[in-house]
Amino acid sequence: MEARTDKVVRWIEEHLGGRVTHIDPQARWRPVWFAEVERDAEKLELCVRGDRLDCVHGFPLENEMKFQALLHDAGIPVAKVHGWIDDPRAYVMDRIDGVEHFRNIDDAERDDVMRHYMELLAKIHALPIDRFVEADLLRADTPARSGWVGMQTYWDAYRAAKKRPDPLLEFCFAWLRRNPIGGEVRETPIVWDSGQLMHRDGRVQAVIDLELGHIGDPMMDLAGFRMRTSVLNYGDFEALYDHYEAHGGQRIDRRAIQYHHFCFTLSNQLAFHDALAEPPEGSDYMTNMQWCAETNIYAMEAMGEILGIELTPPEMPEARVSTGAAGHDHLIRWLRSTEAHDEYTQHQFRIFFRLARHLQRTDEIGAAVDEANLDELAPLLGFRPTTWQEGDAALERLVQEDDGTHDEALVRLFHARTWRYLMLCGPEGSAIARHNPIPEFRVDR
Repeated sequence: MEARTDKVVRWIEEHLGGRVTHIDPQARWRPVWFAEVERDAEKLELCVRGDRLDCVHGFPLENEMKFQALLHDAGIPVAKVHGWIDDPRAYVMDRIDGVEHFRNIDDAERDDVMRHYMELLAKIHALPIDRFVEADLLRADTPARSGWVGMQTYWDAYRAAKKRPDPLLEFCFAWLRRNPIGGEVRETPIVWDSGQLMHRDGRVQAVIDLELGHIGDPMMDLAGFRMRTSVLNYGDFEALYDHYEAHGGQRIDRRAIQYHHFCFTLSNQLAFHDALAEPPEGSDYMTNMQWCAETNIYAMEAMGEILGIELTPPEMPEARVSTGAAGHDHLIRWLRSTEAHDEYTQHQFRIFFRLARHLQRTDEIGAAVDEANLDELAPLLGFRPTTWQEGDAALERLVQEDDGTHDEALVRLFHARTWRYLMLCGPEGSAIARHNPIPEFRVDR
């Protein structure tokens, strides 16, 4: 990180002028730096956003920078872009003063922020697409596929990097291909990974994290942030949709929102399949695992809503005490008590701590999880595989060949499997292994 930081400092001073007086790497799962720069009589506060280390989704970082710059030029509150760094791959923008969560504020202020955000989405969706097309941002070959081109990009990136069978993704995409959305054709600039913002004093200061921005169906933006409300609590979605529509937004298409919500629940598994199969150096394995476990449950819950299937979580397996239990306990206590000299290094210890707790939990219930998953395959496959690897391969072949006959059984099967995957994230009752439900959605409001 130090070598990359030095390169960032050198780029800022050479291209923006002035002197970098302070720079800190952000303690998180992707390279980000916050820099303070003195230039003549002014002081600049900058954010340098680097390329992801372990995410494969088909949207290059240059795409995010271009999309953000176009929104800024159009008067949408986003951070001003200052330029691109080739090594390390990153772009430089203003640092925004605000917070990205709603802790420590009341519901009334949160509602003010979210109403403002919905107005901004409406403005983005009203922008002409010409300049976005000229900038060569992602667009479907025909407007009728505007709601699919983003998913196809994810899918192509996943298949190119695929390391092992992934029966859940193969099942979901087979279902999506058999059940295209159809309906009204819409094509506007969209952020897709919606709900990400910085706010202060009841107003949005900036729309942030625009890496999936492209030309698509605006209903994708109204669906995208439904998952994130489980953590951030955006308030009443029906009121937010009404506010969006009343302030120049597109006509609400509830069927499309339901469909695109299901699509977007697959985005983490698509992006992190590769990193979970073969984690690269620097990968935050447990963040990726927890994201995928949680959103894969959301995917099956979304299919349950669409198909009218009532789903019940599986029982928690009984934990065993192995000969390695004392070693696991000792490692976890040591990692929990270790104090580093800076925030970034402390964050690395937190990554190790969470990984150690996952390995401990796998030692306790992993064998029981594998056995339960294999037992449930037998009725569908006609035989019981002997290993989880054999089971995944056989299940993937089944879903690729199925014509929809087994949809309900497969939804129930994958719902149980995704729940068990979440159970492996950490100790029972811990935050990382807890499912945070999202509001139920009905097409017939």
